[in-house]
Amino acid sequence: MLAAERRDHLLETLRRDGKIVAKTVAADLGVSEDSIRRDLRELAAEGLCQRVYGGALPVSPALADYSGRQTVAVAGKQLVASAAVRLVSPGSTVILDGGTTALAVARSLPASLSCTVVTHSPTVAAALVEHPTVDVLILGGKLFKHSAVACGAATVEAAQQVSADVFFLGVTGIHPEAGLTTGDADEAAIKRVLAGQAAETYVLGSSEKIGAASPYRVVPLESVAGIITDAPPESGTVERLREHVHVIPAGG
Repeated sequence: MLAAERRDHLLETLRRDGKIVAKTVAADLGVSEDSIRRDLRELAAEGLCQRVYGGALPVSPALADYSGRQTVAVAGKQLVASAAVRLVSPGSTVILDGGTTALAVARSLPASLSCTVVTHSPTVAAALVEHPTVDVLILGGKLFKHSAVACGAATVEAAQQVSADVFFLGVTGIHPEAGLTTGDADEAAIKRVLAGQAAETYVLGSSEKIGAASPYRVVPLESVAGIITDAPPESGTVERLREHVHVIPAGG
């Protein structure tokens, strides 16, 4: 089989099965695992898959830059945001992550709700400027432009002074095996710190992130209170996630 034919087969397997197991594909095609691993390296370099131990998983569309993500799964993110807002109690302190789904959460907070929002996202903070009863605490640091959030030592130091009731965590990949992942090591680190400062962490999981993976793990699935998602409850991936974590439907 030609390399181009193997490539097409791998992409079709990834689309159909949601994963590639290198050993299995190699046996099916009668080629060496080294050949398949080389093919997967090339596909990953083109951004067409996320390599993991033993094979590959779908790459998350949420790895696009911030402006590009604003047009991805807009309706699904709004469903997730609406479900997240219902978990915010009056008078509580909420840590709100960066990203477009977190921005939808900020914009969905009822005008009558009084609470404190802590965020390292300038865009989230700006969205709450006109909110009449939400106090906003901004965590500073070096701006990571890809996600429009502050990261680095100054952000970590500021975050460690916060104690919150709930953290709404944004990730780019949610997978039963790969876990909760994102595309940048420093961003993953600040997310871990923020999760450690809240009594409960809920993941903002619009459907395009379900079954996808990114390079850097954030926190274990078992450590969060739940994943809020608009993905179909009967999805095989959602059913497998339920073996590890509470899944909260965000249906319309």
